[in-house]
Amino acid sequence: MGLVVACAIAGAAPAQDQGGTGALEFTAYVSPTAAKPEPVRNFTFYLLTKSFEDIRHEIEAKNGAPDREKFIAALKLSPELKEWMHVHEVLDLTMPGLDKLLTPDDILGVPELLLAYQRSNSGGVTSGIPKPKYRDADKTERPERYAKEHQEYLTALKKFIQSHPETVAGIELELDGINPGRKWAEAQNSYRKKVRQQAPMRAQTKYLAVRVDTNLEGMAHAARLPAGNYWLSTLDLEAGAGDSRLIWDVPVTIYAGQTTRIELTNLNSTEALKNE
Repeated sequence: MGLVVACAIAGAAPAQDQGGTGALEFTAYVSPTAAKPEPVRNFTFYLLTKSFEDIRHEIEAKNGAPDREKFIAALKLSPELKEWMHVHEVLDLTMPGLDKLLTPDDILGVPELLLAYQRSNSGGVTSGIPKPKYRDADKTERPERYAKEHQEYLTALKKFIQSHPETVAGIELELDGINPGRKWAEAQNSYRKKVRQQAPMRAQTKYLAVRVDTNLEGMAHAARLPAGNYWLSTLDLEAGAGDSRLIWDVPVTIYAGQTTRIELTNLNSTEALKNE
């Protein structure tokens, strides 16, 4: 996460080959759109021995992200609809534009889609739509007749859908009752919530070297740091100014007997995700 920031000390030996301690000085600024940079005042930064992004991945692996295929397999839906969802990678059956993904064969081949299409076009709202002549009782009493009339209905309906694709619009409204999209979103949100809660705690209990606060000019200093590689991070906390919301996770190398100076700006930050 972020861009590598060069150390202010040129020609120094690699940190892993040194003993002793060094220091870190940094300033942090946020630049709103079309405005001057503003110092990040009274803000806590964390110097970590591991990238916060890697720590987050560590927590994600520990918790295990929701498995899409397992989720689909456990749904109480027809095998045909599960297969359609798998092939099209769709879990929200009420999403706008769903009708554009559906072919006549999809509608006729998936029981839930056929029922939704029939309901969407029932009550005389669609003129000319074929109506089934078979009766459910014929399925056991007259199976051959049922099969013939059922196939005739499907053939006629397919031709009708092909000639009137606009009749598929709005089908998603009839799928709300069986839509697994909300449940999938809840599973993902629960997973992300665990990661957001656990990653900062993990960072501070296992990988924290020091925490420092910036002053009113956005400056901070940390001394007596063992030489080595670190990451200067805000964890999941956002530094804001105007319309900019930034987080940092910047690599830093501390050299024995030297002071590393860096500047945190929009250029070496990651724009904080506003929807999370």
